[in-house]
Amino acid sequence: MILDRSMNDSWLSNTYLVGDVSGGEGAFVDAGGPIGPLLEAVDRHALSVTHVLLTHHHHDHVAELGDLLERFPDAAVLAHPDERVPGVNETIQPGERVQVGELEVEAIPTPGHTKGMLSFRVGNAVFTGDTLFRGSVGGVRAPGHTTYADLKESIMERLMKLPPDTDLLPGHTDATTVAEEWKHNPFIRVWRGLDPEGSEPCTALGEPATLILLAADYDGGKKAWVRWPDGSDDIVPGSQVQR
Repeated sequence: MILDRSMNDSWLSNTYLVGDVSGGEGAFVDAGGPIGPLLEAVDRHALSVTHVLLTHHHHDHVAELGDLLERFPDAAVLAHPDERVPGVNETIQPGERVQVGELEVEAIPTPGHTKGMLSFRVGNAVFTGDTLFRGSVGGVRAPGHTTYADLKESIMERLMKLPPDTDLLPGHTDATTVAEEWKHNPFIRVWRGLDPEGSEPCTALGEPATLILLAADYDGGKKAWVRWPDGSDDIVPGSQVQR
């Protein structure tokens, strides 16, 4: 499988190009750009781009979709119905599969960060969008989010159920594997019962809460798991927590 990545310096968001074989068919996963290096890869491998697959609707993942469509006007642009943005011309449902040349793409439902978030499985690689990062997890405070419970289920009951050697290609920064996250991701370790929950009082988003976990995030900052007085849990930016 052909695989190339471009990362936006401002947002640290990834756009991916996958292809079956040189001279075959290819697809983009997300479109936050910069797409220039990936267009060069398209030409280098002589790929016919048939699809653009969007994990979710946030701007840092779709900013250069219009530019992609100028280059590939006949490409099928697929997103979950709840994640449509201008340029999407087809929808894809959880569990649905599409063919990109010799590659089969499976849409895995991974809501939490957004309602219609999809991860895409292609061979031994899974593009996880903003659900799971290397050493961190997605937040559930961004536009279109659902719940902490959804995010945890997406990670533990879907992504972590994949074979340990599965490559995970996040929507931001570095790749990882299921085995790596199962062993070392701080959130997953607490969910597995390997590490204890914290109990420190804090203020989160201006409200009293309990700090369950504060861990490094993909951008060099922090991601926080907090519990509200009513017992509900939340994943919020670490910058919004005062200890």
